[in-house]
Amino acid sequence: MIAKHQYKHFISTKAKELGFFHIGFSKADFLEEEAPRLENWLDQNYHGEMAYMANHFDKRLDPRLLVDDAKTVISLLFNYYTNEEQVDPEAPKISKYAYGDDYHDVIKAKLKELIAYIQDEIGEVNGRGFVDSAPVMDKAWAKKAGIGWLGKNSNLIHPKKGSFFFIADLIIDLEIEADGPIKDYCGTCTRCIDACPTDAIIQPYVVNGSKCISYLTIELKDELLPSEFKGKMDNWMFGCDICQDVCPWNRFSVLHQEERFQAKPSLLELSKKDWLDLQEEGFQILFKGSPVKRTKFSGLKRNITFLNLP
Repeated sequence: MIAKHQYKHFISTKAKELGFFHIGFSKADFLEEEAPRLENWLDQNYHGEMAYMANHFDKRLDPRLLVDDAKTVISLLFNYYTNEEQVDPEAPKISKYAYGDDYHDVIKAKLKELIAYIQDEIGEVNGRGFVDSAPVMDKAWAKKAGIGWLGKNSNLIHPKKGSFFFIADLIIDLEIEADGPIKDYCGTCTRCIDACPTDAIIQPYVVNGSKCISYLTIELKDELLPSEFKGKMDNWMFGCDICQDVCPWNRFSVLHQEERFQAKPSLLELSKKDWLDLQEEGFQILFKGSPVKRTKFSGLKRNITFLNLP
């Protein structure tokens, strides 16, 4: 039987075996500081048509409403950084995180394995794993656990690994000593703000989601993209990496080791003409098991067409 004071080391060790590179622990409690920020962000309609952001407001701020008798939120980071690039410099661009298999599937499987291991070794533990698919403020919990700080682009930044990673959460009814936050090291840097072509970062630490290229190319389901963004998309057809690419902290990024995140050569080798000529059958083959399927063929075609309007 594992002693209570060993829980943190035990869970962290197993999580790292599964590929998570950094793990932090927080007391499962109401996110008091985040409540007014979230309310104001929603009131300003910065979530655009992401209606789900306004749903389950209470659950988003209190993990005890998601897991009965929750005691601890475990935040875990999983690297996806790659230096591989699309071959044709004129081809419409896809965010690095979408080069390989859908991260939801990859990381959820690892979380299930971690929960099962905890239950086998510690005993009856109730918990749920989350990866960007439930009302959990993953960045707020990761900041609280001290595994990074929130940058001016609102992304979590790790001081030794940058920001090209996914955040996962494990909420459990096991009491574990909490970690504390670390310092914000953004300083006077404004590179992410200066580089955003759609001016989505309206002030340090505040992003108008409805102006973000990732929102426009993925979340927005309108038949046409707003004309005000013509010429401002920097050739992105799915997601956007600009504010991370320019961040000085990402000089510390290291290549990921996850086989399922490896880019398909068939994806990277497509030319601009190939993308313009893409048909639905090709889309289904190319993006089987990929996060890009979220846009559906019609959405991706809409984005490519918009990028190439005269």
